[in-house]
Amino acid sequence: MSLDSIPRTSTVNPRQLAVLGAKPRFESPLHVGRPNIGSRERLLARLNDMLDRRWFSNDGPFVQEFEDKVASIANTKYCVAMCNATVALEIAIRALELAGEVIVPSYTFVATAHALQWQEITPVFADIDLTTCTLDPGGIERVISSRTTGIIGVHLWGHACDTDAIEIIAAKYKLKLMYDAAHALACSHRGKMVGGFGECEVFSFHATKFINAFEGGAIVTNNGDLARRLKFMRNFGFAGYDDVRYLGVNGKMTEACAAMGLTSLESLDEIVEVNKVNYEAYEQYFADIPGISLLRYDSRECNNYQYIVLDVAPEVFPLNRDEVVAVFHAENVLARRYFWPSCHRMEPYRSLQPNAHLLLPNTERVASRVCVLPTGQGVNPDAIAALADILNTALHSADKVKDALKH
Repeated sequence: MSLDSIPRTSTVNPRQLAVLGAKPRFESPLHVGRPNIGSRERLLARLNDMLDRRWFSNDGPFVQEFEDKVASIANTKYCVAMCNATVALEIAIRALELAGEVIVPSYTFVATAHALQWQEITPVFADIDLTTCTLDPGGIERVISSRTTGIIGVHLWGHACDTDAIEIIAAKYKLKLMYDAAHALACSHRGKMVGGFGECEVFSFHATKFINAFEGGAIVTNNGDLARRLKFMRNFGFAGYDDVRYLGVNGKMTEACAAMGLTSLESLDEIVEVNKVNYEAYEQYFADIPGISLLRYDSRECNNYQYIVLDVAPEVFPLNRDEVVAVFHAENVLARRYFWPSCHRMEPYRSLQPNAHLLLPNTERVASRVCVLPTGQGVNPDAIAALADILNTALHSADKVKDALKH
């Protein structure tokens, strides 16, 4: 569907809200991150091929092909596929010999912090930029100490960090630098594909990502020595038959997951186009709702458009973010608060760093206002028109909504 075919205004007739007792607008739930599915026939053919070969794991041909294709997309020399992105983060952290304290944003999925804490490395939370919601370089410098050994930036929602400024800081203080790029496959930053920044970057291929491998992750890098260590460490440290040279774990991607990953990658352009059309529909339908704004994608860059991020300004819109989410949930629209609460408000960090919030005012502000709405192949512009109508109706029924949510 092209953008030209999308009506300029919602064609959905205003209706009573489900939170006020009406029937939900959607019979089946609209999910954030519902898995995209490529060619079922191609996937089944690959799985049959795998069964015929009886090669299910241990660096099989599908894994090798998947690594080649991901490295090509990221424009990096090496890709090391992993069983999931959390293990990929842990192995990358170990391979870079990070220790002591490592600076990360609190505004990220908790796995970013857990990958450090799990290895008895202290995640030190730095504040974010209000516009990009990624690490604020000034915030990084404020929390560097004598125990700091590295920085992990997070390219949030496909928007890259200020890589130039962060690289300058890392060089100035002699810190290792890597990136959690879970959201950013097939995205670019200042004309360069995400994947080649820092020592390495980690992608996620979890089922909720726009390209999925059922479950999976990958580390991409241009450092050959690092790639070699990563391959050893994902396979118990084996460098060859009966030859263990590193402390390692079982972080290997299976052939079945790689088969799904390859099938997803074949549909990458189609999925991105669906996401883009949905994003442009959200832009049009939500444009005139006061106090509601969308995270913008830079049309000059490559984007995967996999997240529709809504900012609810409580000083303008008469309902706060949590009330908006409740309205959507009643309509079977499973909007989600991202990332709430931020890592510093979760355990064990809430107990270990009880005063962290004092240095994170931007994180606190963003976390209280943002939610994410459904997109992907299970959503279309007609559904988005209905979502806009729900918000508009809530806007004009705010007092009744607030009262209903209290009971």
